[in-house]
Amino acid sequence: MHETTEAGAPALHPDTVAIIAGRPPHEPDAPMSVPVHLTSTYVAGGDHVYGRYGNPTWTAFEDALGALEGGRCVAFASGMAAIAAVLDLVEPGGVVVAPRHSYTGTVALLDELQAKGRLRAAYVDITDTAAVAAACRDAAMVWFESPTNPALEVAEISAIAAAAHEHGALVVVDNTFATPLLQQPLALGADLVVHSATKYISGHSDVLMGAVVAASDAHADAVVHRRSLTGGIPAPLETFLALRGLRTLPVRLERAQANAQELVRRLTGHPALEEVRYPGFGAIVSIVVRGGAEPAEALAERTSLWVHATSLGGVESTLERRRRWPLEQPTIPEGLVRLSVGLEHLDDLHRDLVGVLDSLA
Repeated sequence: MHETTEAGAPALHPDTVAIIAGRPPHEPDAPMSVPVHLTSTYVAGGDHVYGRYGNPTWTAFEDALGALEGGRCVAFASGMAAIAAVLDLVEPGGVVVAPRHSYTGTVALLDELQAKGRLRAAYVDITDTAAVAAACRDAAMVWFESPTNPALEVAEISAIAAAAHEHGALVVVDNTFATPLLQQPLALGADLVVHSATKYISGHSDVLMGAVVAASDAHADAVVHRRSLTGGIPAPLETFLALRGLRTLPVRLERAQANAQELVRRLTGHPALEEVRYPGFGAIVSIVVRGGAEPAEALAERTSLWVHATSLGGVESTLERRRRWPLEQPTIPEGLVRLSVGLEHLDDLHRDLVGVLDSLA
């Protein structure tokens, strides 16, 4: 996988890495977990200079997530802070190729930077690998999600990365939906991976954080420089909570994915639904409700167990009609409802959702 205990020893499984990475040395009286370091100032002469440049709690989180993704991790205050830092790597006027269906925050930032003349955005159908490869000819960066949010389209990461690298473009993959347990883009040729650690990494809907994982020290150093200069640093307590959440990611994701897969099976063919979208892995499902916006909103508002909320990746199940947001792409159906399947009992989740769908059929 990513780590070995010593030269030539068997590689560790991701479930093990999530538990052991970023721990203090096993010494008598040493804590099992790196504590929360609530300080802005350090005594001169050591590794840490100032609170905007480093924190031991950050280091523990970065070591753990970096080990899972197979690269060097840099923690940020939010997913958007991480996204902004990576886009800052594009030289002025550079072309960024991105999926037409992407997280609205990413698209909004790309559009704003383009309007200011900072860069040029070229939107593509990320499932059309040949078209993406053609767009790479003028690109400085190819940025994509797989699966995409909320259309759940899957990209051919290796093929796109190879095409991008032929033309000298950086390859960035937002791995928030898949997590490093289901997909490791760096191993497939990506240069950088971005996470909204708010979602599955922390996993309890109580943390705002982001992260970038780089395949090379040069790119990691560049991202660290952007973080230090712009101040998009995570708070130590949030970082501690995100690391604690990461420890249980394997068991949380296993349960959530199992729930999602069975829910897809049960929902497929329901008369109130035009479509059930699921990429075959992960715990995000998108359903398209017949009749468009009004019945889709009714579904989101009438469930009692599913929470009507915009975030995802927590232990609780959430849902929302994505076109309620003005920034969502017009090619997303009005009746598309994104489901973030949580850890509740599957029968309870199914009964709550289908009870409302039956009334809409």
